Amino acid sequence: MSDPADDFYVGYLPNAPAPVAARLRRAVLASFAAVAALALVLVAGQRRLDGRLFEFGQVREYGGVLELEPQPTLLVSRPGVGAGVSRWLLVGPGKHGARELVAGLDGEAVRLRGELVSRGSETMLQLEPGSVRRDDAAAHAAAVQALGVLTLRGEIVDSKCHFGVMNPGEGKAHRDCAVRCISGGSPALLRVRDTAGDARYFLLLGPDGKALGRELLDFVAEPVEMRGAVERHDGVYVLRTDPSAIRRLTGAGGAP
Repeated sequence: MSDPADDFYVGYLPNAPAPVAARLRRAVLASFAAVAALALVLVAGQRRLDGRLFEFGQVREYGGVLELEPQPTLLVSRPGVGAGVSRWLLVGPGKHGARELVAGLDGEAVRLRGELVSRGSETMLQLEPGSVRRDDAAAHAAAVQALGVLTLRGEIVDSKCHFGVMNPGEGKAHRDCAVRCISGGSPALLRVRDTAGDARYFLLLGPDGKALGRELLDFVAEPVEMRGAVERHDGVYVLRTDPSAIRRLTGAGGAP
């Protein structure tokens, strides 16, 4: 048997007794292992950003043609002859839309500065106030394709947070933030998943073609069903619907 005195340790002594030192080493190693395991569990449990990007603090200059209705949008020419244009929704800093920042410039070619927000192929810009100026580039006529009347099921999201500014940017956890963003002018979208699980986004307009916003607040972050005329504007899908006809669903949103 070991001498009990061997387990007695006074803090000012240069070395701990061997049994005490061994126990301390095991306790420290076990603590490190537990912390590492917890960190791995937490990381694995985080929701993936699904290709989301927000170039916070990276302000760049872009050029294109402004379209103010139904939502402020920058039409950006794609590289290559006859390649068409991309349509980038515009928002202001914070929980504000961009309408006041681009007022009076509908149909104008402009240069502007902003931070890129994107999710997959969906792109928008957070404008830098005071950076918009007229340019001499040629204007672009929007290509609109009617796709018929469809019934769609999905979730109403605010485009700015959902495309990359916030995580998760969707669902009940994000409801209060989404309500404030849409109230402030951030474009409201209906996110629909197809049978393969891929998302498609529809800019929500009223029957008169005006953008819907506050009319949708009671339905944000809930599975809903909408019916209306669907159009494609240079790659951006639009749904014209009557907000009074929106129907809540008891299950998750489905495919169109």
